[in-house]
Amino acid sequence: MNQYLLSIYQPDGDGTPPPPEFLAKIMQEAHAVREEMIAAGAWVFAGGLYPPGTATVVRVKANDVLTTDGPYIEGKEHIGGFTVVRAFDLDAALDWGRKLARATTLPIEVRPFREDGAS
Repeated sequence: MNQYLLSIYQPDGDGTPPPPEFLAKIMQEAHAVREEMIAAGAWVFAGGLYPPGTATVVRVKANDVLTTDGPYIEGKEHIGGFTVVRAFDLDAALDWGRKLARATTLPIEVRPFREDGAS
């Protein structure tokens, strides 16, 4: 079975979460999708991320290793969380992506992990 990364894209903004009654419904539905993934043996790992302003970028420049605050790139969206699933093929992974998109009301990018382990 292959592994796929389901990246959850959130809009950049002022960091204010949705109203509690709206967020509670999303969290309940996202939890239900996770439980379905676990029951199906598809769930591998998931995690939520702090806002992009908390990122530190590490890069090599002129043989020095430099660190800078903030995201690598500025954009209108950022990855707010992710789930790694096992699936027989891309179509099965996309099914999980659709369920997660419906639950979170956010865009989900589905990408396969390389089978050869190369980065």
